[in-house]
Amino acid sequence: MIAYSQIECTGDADGVLLITLDRPEKLNAFTPVMRQELIAALDRADADDDVRAIVVTGRGRGFCAGADLRGRQEFSRLEAADRDPLGGARDGGGLLTLRIFRSLKPVIAAVNGPAVGVGATMTLAMDIRLASETARFGFPFGRRGIVMDAASSWFLPRIVGMGKAQEWTLTGAVFDAQEALEAGLVSSVCPATELIEQAMDRAREIALNNAPIATALNRALLWRMAGATHPMDAHRIDSALISHLGAQADSVEGVRSFMEKRPPMFPGRVSTDLPPQLWWGEPDFDAARS
Repeated sequence: MIAYSQIECTGDADGVLLITLDRPEKLNAFTPVMRQELIAALDRADADDDVRAIVVTGRGRGFCAGADLRGRQEFSRLEAADRDPLGGARDGGGLLTLRIFRSLKPVIAAVNGPAVGVGATMTLAMDIRLASETARFGFPFGRRGIVMDAASSWFLPRIVGMGKAQEWTLTGAVFDAQEALEAGLVSSVCPATELIEQAMDRAREIALNNAPIATALNRALLWRMAGATHPMDAHRIDSALISHLGAQADSVEGVRSFMEKRPPMFPGRVSTDLPPQLWWGEPDFDAARS
């Protein structure tokens, strides 16, 4: 595996990549280096057909305590190196969540402790969020004199609804895992000792039973259709994809393995066999990658 300084990546035989935020002495506070390493790890995961699902967690007592503000007085200088080609600064948390949004592999957050600020917003682009009983969440941006980051104004209300998103953002209060569960921010809460096992089991359920290409496309459809104005938008895209995938070897194997009552062995490879991305509906897709 690649050596990183602020994250750790470990893979298993079932195709699950575990990414651990690795600054436990700082409750895994977010830095430009951590963001760069996370994006690099996601790039490598997308290119590696042996990786079928990803779990992200934090080492020690925290998931991520937010941006590391030691010695910094101005948020505007946190990401001074990140410049849009057309001018202006790019929010580092947003660069990460946009990369997670584009991931070809499903991403599961295993929130093991405090997840505040960007520590919370980075999970919103992930597909499944599990929390330990010790997890805490907060969106305290107004209390720091800034607006919410990481494109969370797009993600958060789509996950928990506008009312709860407004409440959490406008108060800036930290809340516990049970409140997150009741609002739908996380799908389950468990003892801290069981969190990673449950997250890995959920990831393996995806990795061992689902075609990687279909998984990548289903994930993308759900996110991209969240902003569609009419169901016909989804109908056009899923009709084209069903027609395309129905003629591929993965579809044959999916039916055959079901009829033969055995685990599937899907031959399709995400790295080489995805259909053309014209259907993504993102005219500025290339610009969003930079």
